[in-house]
This record gives sequence, structure tokens and C-alpha cells, in this order.
Amino acid sequence: MDTQQRFDDKVVVITGAGSGLGRSYALEFARRGAKVVVNDLGGDVTGGGKSSAAADAVVQKIKASGGEALASYDSVEDGDAIIQAALDHYGRVDVLVNNAGILRDSSFKNMSDKDWDLVYRVHLLGSYKVTKAAWPHMLEQGYGRIVNTASGAGLYGSFGQANYSAVKMALVGLTNTLAVEGAAKGIQANVIAPAAGSRLTETVFPTEVVSALKPEFITPLVVNLCSESCKESGGLFELGAGWMAKVRWQRSMGVNFDVKAGFSAEDVAESWGEICNFSEFDNPTNISESLTPLLKNVGISF
Repeated sequence: MDTQQRFDDKVVVITGAGSGLGRSYALEFARRGAKVVVNDLGGDVTGGGKSSAAADAVVQKIKASGGEALASYDSVEDGDAIIQAALDHYGRVDVLVNNAGILRDSSFKNMSDKDWDLVYRVHLLGSYKVTKAAWPHMLEQGYGRIVNTASGAGLYGSFGQANYSAVKMALVGLTNTLAVEGAAKGIQANVIAPAAGSRLTETVFPTEVVSALKPEFITPLVVNLCSESCKESGGLFELGAGWMAKVRWQRSMGVNFDVKAGFSAEDVAESWGEICNFSEFDNPTNISESLTPLLKNVGISF
């Protein structure tokens, strides 16, 4: 590419930026001229503890390379404080990467309310709180880029990760709506499902797999999605180890039952093969396209 994607005069807020993916994002955005708010609570992988060391180390590395960065040690549940720090020091927020996360893996049978609540609070509530605080400022300036972090566990399920899977899939829905609501205001939102070596994946993948899935292989896509030149919004991307792909919903053509004559569970069972037949399919991209064949079956144009 002839023209480098630059972020001069842009303010980038990254949560969970003290290590792994977040650290890689922070260093690259700073290298490209951004003023970076490096947010990291400094807790352990299960959500316990607090330390300023991780965020400070990233900020020091950025400054040593001639960049601008600010450390934030607030929990993502205190999203207002994170965004306020960006506003106080830099006067605006242009890019938000919701990356902070923890794991509390357990089979669903053995999962405690605490396991569920802590994962929800960091991943979903935290992403909501930081985004909610940044949103009015992005609306006012008519510009914003948001990247949320989902997971293959959310897309496909993963044994022992009901809490993590649930909130990660919820972030896909949140992103879709942010993309719809932000479209007329210059705000774009996308979501990634990365496979990368980190403190979280160390608990799931073998050592050789963690070593191969370098965070730096994820960063180029995130940077591109956050650039001014990129027009993508509402996208879902799976990526890792240098491979990247966009994911979309695929739906079978379905079966139309006669609503006037009525139909039964037995009729459904008899048509099951056709209901689940993907030899032909469509790809609805919004709620209107999703509802069209349903309403058509009862004679309504939508």
C-alpha cells in the first residue's frame, strides 16, 4: 500500500492494553502517530488483584520511541473515568478498542454465580460502559471507530465456557446495533473473533499453539478497521496466525407453511430435512432482510 494508515491527531483508547493483544495494538497505533490511552487494571487472568505496572510499562515503551501515551488503571466497569482521562489530557476520543478480558472457566454444572457475573462485568458490561461514555463525544464530532472483541467460543460454543461464550456472542449483537445507529454520524463499529496467544489462551491451548498465535498477527486488521480510510462497519471477522476472514450469517431457504389451513408439529417434522437443507441459502444482512420471507408468507410487503 502506497499510503500509510496514519493516526496523527487521533486519540485511541484501548482497554486491557497492558499485555497481549492490547499491548500490541497500543504500540502500533502509537507508532502510527496516535495519542494512546493505555488502560489496564493490572489484575490476574481470573479478575483478581490490581497493579499499575502493566499499563506503565507500555506507556514507557511508547514514550521511549517518541510517541504520546497515557496510563489508565480504572476498571472497564468505570468506563466514564477511562474516557474522561482521554478528554482531560487530549480533548477527544476517536478510536475505542474494547479488548479487556478475563476467564473463569468451569463446566456449566459447576459454574458459580460469581464465575458468571465477573466474566459478564468485564467483557459485556465493561465494553458497554466504556462505549457508552465515548459515544456522545463521537456523535458530537461526527466521527468514531469502535472495535469490540468476540471469540470463536461465542460463535461456536466451547466446553467449560458458558459465561465467556454468552458475553462474547452478546458483543456481536451490540456491535451490529452500534453500526446501525452510528451510520449517519460517521461512527463505524466492527467486531473481531481473534485467536491469539495471551494470558487467557494459555489456559486453553497447548504451549506451541499459544506461541504460534502471535498477537502481532491480529493487529493489522484492527488498525485497518480503525483507519479513516476504511469504510467497513457492522463486520464480524475471525482471524489468527496470519489468516483473516469475514463471517456472515447463512440461512436455508426454509419452508412456507399454510397459515390459513394451519400446520402442526408433525408437519414440521415431516419437512425437517427441507427446513435444514442448505443446498440453497440466503445471507440476510439486516433485520429487514431477515423478516422479508416471513412476512411474504402472510402476504405483507416489508
